[in-house]
Amino acid sequence: MALPPAFLDELRARTPLPSLIGRKTRLAKSGRNWKGCCPFHGEKTPSFYVYDDHFHCFGCGAHGDAISFVMRSEGAAFPEAVERLAAEAGLEVPRPSPQEAARDRRARDLHGVMAAAAEAYHRRLFLPEGRQALDYLLRRGLREETIRAFMLGWAPAGRGALMADLRPEGVTEEQAIEAGLLREGEAGDPPRDFFFARVMFPIRDRRGRVIAFGGRILGDGQPKYVNSPETPLFRKRMGLYALDLAREGAFRGATVVAVEGYMDVIALHQAGFTGAVAPLGTALTAEQLEELWRLSPEPVLCFDGDAAGARAAARAAEAALPLVSTERTLRLATLPAGEDPDTLTARGGAAAFQAVLDAARPLSESLFGLIAEGRPAATPEQRAALRNRLTGAAGAIADKALSAEYRRILLDRFFAATRQGQGGRPLPARRPPRPAILPAPIRAERARMLLAVILRHPWLLTQVEEALGLLDLPDGPPAQLRAAILAWHPAAERVDSEDLIAHLKQRGWEDAVAWALSPAGLPLAARAEALPGEVEEGFWHFFLRLRGEAELIEDQQEAQRMLAETNDPAAQRRLILLSEALDAVRRGEAAAGASGDAA
Repeated sequence: MALPPAFLDELRARTPLPSLIGRKTRLAKSGRNWKGCCPFHGEKTPSFYVYDDHFHCFGCGAHGDAISFVMRSEGAAFPEAVERLAAEAGLEVPRPSPQEAARDRRARDLHGVMAAAAEAYHRRLFLPEGRQALDYLLRRGLREETIRAFMLGWAPAGRGALMADLRPEGVTEEQAIEAGLLREGEAGDPPRDFFFARVMFPIRDRRGRVIAFGGRILGDGQPKYVNSPETPLFRKRMGLYALDLAREGAFRGATVVAVEGYMDVIALHQAGFTGAVAPLGTALTAEQLEELWRLSPEPVLCFDGDAAGARAAARAAEAALPLVSTERTLRLATLPAGEDPDTLTARGGAAAFQAVLDAARPLSESLFGLIAEGRPAATPEQRAALRNRLTGAAGAIADKALSAEYRRILLDRFFAATRQGQGGRPLPARRPPRPAILPAPIRAERARMLLAVILRHPWLLTQVEEALGLLDLPDGPPAQLRAAILAWHPAAERVDSEDLIAHLKQRGWEDAVAWALSPAGLPLAARAEALPGEVEEGFWHFFLRLRGEAELIEDQQEAQRMLAETNDPAAQRRLILLSEALDAVRRGEAAAGASGDAA
C-alpha cells in the first residue's frame, strides 16, 4: 500500500535538505541555494547543488528529494527511509485502514479521470465546435504552441458531451461527480456537466497532475470564471495556477511573480516570465504564500494600479506579515493604471513588464502606504489610531528582531508624515530671513548637502541611484564626486560610508570628499546618527530644490512622450521615477524636516 501523497509532501516539507545532506558532505551557500562535492562520486570541484526541495549533481546526474537521498546514501529501502525521516520530523507514518486504502485508490483513480477530462476538453477546442473559443484565445494574443503547452480546452454546451468522451476510458458517472466534472441531478434528474460552454484551463499540482479546472465564459455572461468545486484532489486555498511550470522556471532563475488571472499567467509565460503564477480566484492565502516561498525567498506580488489593486495589496500584506522572516519576504509591484500583465505584454512586449518588476518595492518600503492609504490623520485621535495600526502591523511579525526593524521604519514614516500641515503641505519653516545669495553658490551648496547625505549613508543609492544621475549638478567637485560615487556603487562589496570614503580617497578625490563633508551648515540627514527616514527626507529635500517642481513636470511629460514613441523600458523606468519624485513634492514628504539647509 502506497503512503498518502499528502503525508509524503508534508514529510518532504519538514525535512530541510541542506541540514540532511550536510551530514554527508560539506555544503557552502551559493546564492539562495547550496553546493558542495557530490557524496555519490569522487570529485574535487563542487558540482552537487542542493535546492529547497531537491538535489542535483551536474557531474554524475544524481537527482532526488530527501527520501531518495537517504535511500541512496544509506542503502535504505523506501519504507525504512520514510521511517527515519518521519522520526526526525516528529511525524507518525500512517498505518492505513481498509477505508483509507480504498480512499487512496480512489484518489489515484481520480488523477486518471482528470487527465482524461483535460485531454477531452483540449481535443474539442480544435474541433469545429470549439472554433469560437480557439479564435478568442488567438485574438488574446496566444500562440498555438502556448495553447497546447497549457492544455487549454473547450467544454461544449451540449449535455452529456464530456461523459461521451470519458466512458470509453472506463470513467463512471460516480467518478466524474467525485472529481467535480459532473454535478448531481435534482429531483431524480440525471447528473449534468459542471462546465458547459466555457474555455477550460486545467489546474495542476506542483507535480504536474491535473486536479481541477477553471472555466471562462465567452461574452459578457456571469460569472466570468468558475472553478471546480472542492474535491478529494482540490482545495482552492492550497494551490496556485501554473505552479508546476513556475517551479521549473524558478529552478532556471526566473523571477517568481504572482498575478491576478489565468490569462495573465499564460501571457507572461509566453513572454518569457516562466515564474508566473496566480491564486485560484481568491485573495492570496497563507498556504499559497508558503508555496511561493518554496519557489523563491522573495517572490513579487503584482497588483493593478487602481483602488481595487491597493486593497488586494493590503490584504496580501496582512496575510504575509505573520509569516515573513529574515529568510523570506515579498516585493510588491504595481501595474500602470488601466493595464494588466496580459494587455501590457501584448502592447509593450516583455520589456514593458520587466520594467514593472524592476520597480517592485520591498514589503518594508510599501507597508506604510498600504496601511495609511485613505486614512485621515488630521486630528490627534486619527493620528493615534494610525500609529496603533502601524505598530500592530509590525507586532504581527513573529521574528522579534525583524518586528522591531519594521516598527522603527513605520514609525519613522509616521513621524515624518505628522510633521505635515493641513492638506499635506509642509509646515512653514521658522527661520530668520537670510541675505540674498547668488544662484551659482546656492546650487553648489545644495549639491554639497545632497552629496554629503550620500557619503554618510550610501545604502540610499539602491533607491536613488537613477535620481542622482538625473540631476544637472554644477561643474567641478559636485559633478566629479557624483560620477565617482556612481562608478563605485555597482561593484562595491560593502555599501557603507567608511568603504565609500576610503575608495574615493584612494582614487584621488580626498579634497572633494573634504569639501562635501565640511561641517558648516550640514543638515541632520548628513550625520552618521541620522535615522533612515531622516536620511531619505534630506536627500529628496535637496534633490527637489536642485531640480524644482516645474522641471519635474516637464521631465514627466517628456518621459510620457518617449514611452509612447519607443516603448523603451528605460523610458518607463524614468517615468516611474519622476512620477514618484513629483508625488513626493506634492505630498510635502521631500521638504519636511530637512533642517539645516544652508541655501
